[in-house]
Amino acid sequence: MGGDFAPRSPVAGALLAIGELDSAHTIVLVGRTSVIQSELDRLDTADPAGFAARRDRISIVEAPDVIEMSDRPTAAIRGKPHSSMVVGLKLHAADQADAFVSAGTTGAQMASSVFLLKLHHGLTRPAIAAMIPTLKSPVVLVDAGANVDCSAEELVQFARLGSVYAEDILMRPDPAVGLLSNGEESEKGNSAVKEAHKLLSAAGLNFIGNVEGRDILSAGSARGSLDVVVCDGFVGNVLLKFYESVPSLIFSMLAAAGFEQDKIARTFQGFDYSDYGGAPLLGVKGVSIISHGSSSPRAIKNAIQVAVRAVESRMNDHIGRRLGHAAVASA
Repeated sequence: MGGDFAPRSPVAGALLAIGELDSAHTIVLVGRTSVIQSELDRLDTADPAGFAARRDRISIVEAPDVIEMSDRPTAAIRGKPHSSMVVGLKLHAADQADAFVSAGTTGAQMASSVFLLKLHHGLTRPAIAAMIPTLKSPVVLVDAGANVDCSAEELVQFARLGSVYAEDILMRPDPAVGLLSNGEESEKGNSAVKEAHKLLSAAGLNFIGNVEGRDILSAGSARGSLDVVVCDGFVGNVLLKFYESVPSLIFSMLAAAGFEQDKIARTFQGFDYSDYGGAPLLGVKGVSIISHGSSSPRAIKNAIQVAVRAVESRMNDHIGRRLGHAAVASA
């Protein structure tokens, strides 16, 4: 029931995902049953071909409450315990679902995920991992908006989380980690960044030092390639939203200059956030995928695919092992 285009996008996205996933996969739509059923009926009428086979692999669980964008995050649990978000996450926590995907309010999803799924031992906060398109291959940005103020120790935790995500989802062994700062020198940055640089240098990760904003576009610097960019959630979210606006700006400029729109669209296809679907909330004991509020059906479909890859790669177990090894090493 969450997102700018709910329930149309989530329902249509689920049907698209079912069409691509093998028969072992099913999807549970959580929300107001009558509203969801009405949307399924509409899609059945609009595109009956193959609908019955896909519909058989989709079930509905009733959740009468809806969390509004104006609601405080804590309202997800205290004020609206029967919302689709809370009910869906409870299904996941009870092992009645392997993952949870939502385009609803990020704050409520984060608060509910931490409360219901719990954090891995040793973590103080979770972090959002977002994919950033580059001239080469995508890099992982963590944190992309879960935490505004972070300590140096938390930035190191984010680096560990992002490394596992790059290994399991992007299939990059020993991913290179960079710390986002206002200069490549180790003495650059605010107090948390400078302290994090010291800690990361001894953290047992493939840490390549500080990276600047321009290094993200090329997925590397003079010190080598870049797979994971670490920063606090304030900087990460500003960077992510600025990044999302650039392709449309350039598209408009080129279109105004007379370039063919089809060619422009193909050129910037890899910079479309819907290609990546959703960003996992790393650090919770489960798979909680946060989708953009304006997600299209295609974006929801891809978010579900991200959830499937996270489950099948056993990323959550990998995070637990990585954090456990780090705790032993520092003891």
